[in-house]
Amino acid sequence: MFTGIIEAVGTIAAIEERQGDMQLYIRTAELDLADVKLGDSIAVNGVCLTAIDLPGDGFWADVSRETLAHTRFPALKQGEKVNLEKAMMPSSRMGGHIVTGHVDGVGEVLSRADDARSVRFVVRAPANLKRYIAGKGSITVDGTSLTVNAVNDDCFELNIVPHTVQETIIGDYSAGRQVHLEVDIIARYLERLVSCRAPEAESDGAGLTLAKLAEHGFMRR
Repeated sequence: MFTGIIEAVGTIAAIEERQGDMQLYIRTAELDLADVKLGDSIAVNGVCLTAIDLPGDGFWADVSRETLAHTRFPALKQGEKVNLEKAMMPSSRMGGHIVTGHVDGVGEVLSRADDARSVRFVVRAPANLKRYIAGKGSITVDGTSLTVNAVNDDCFELNIVPHTVQETIIGDYSAGRQVHLEVDIIARYLERLVSCRAPEAESDGAGLTLAKLAEHGFMRR
C-alpha cells in the first residue's frame, strides 16, 4: 500500500527484454534504500513493482505482460525520469490517500496552463474510468495523490502547487503525455458492493448512480 506522496524522482537506467516481458533497472537518486530488502514493493510512476536485486544505487524489477498491457511501460526509454515511493509502514503518516499501486488505465494530458504560481492541467481518462472520478475527490496520476478540481465527462482538471511541480515528474508534463491513473479504491469497492446486492446493476450498463446508492440504503432519501 502507498499514500501517493512521492519520495524521490528516479531514472530508468536499463531496460531489458525477457522472453516476452521486461526487467527494469531504476536508479533511485535520493530515495533511501537502507530499509528496503529483496521482495519489497516500490511504486514506479504509480505501478507497484517488486525489488528483485539491490545493487546499491537502485533496484531491478520484473515487469509482467499483464503490467505491460495496462500501463505505458512499453514506451519507457532509458534515461526517463520516474516518480518513486516506497511501500508505507504501519507507522507512516497518511499524507495522501489509499493507493494500491495497481494502475486502472492510461490517461492523456490535454492541456497545461500557468495559474499564478500553480499549474493547471486537463487530463482525459479512459471512458470506463470516468464514473469513478469526482470533483474534489482523489485520483492518483503517475503515483501522485492529487485532488480533482472539476470533471467534464471523461476529462478532469487538476491544480498543481509549486512544491508538487518541483518534486515530481509532473513538471515535465505537456499536452499529449500519457499518464498512469489509479482511481479511488473506495469508489471501486462501493460499486462492487452495490452490484453484488443487485445483480442487475452489473448488466444495465449504468454503473454506480445516486439512485442506486439510495435504493440500496447507502444514502438518505
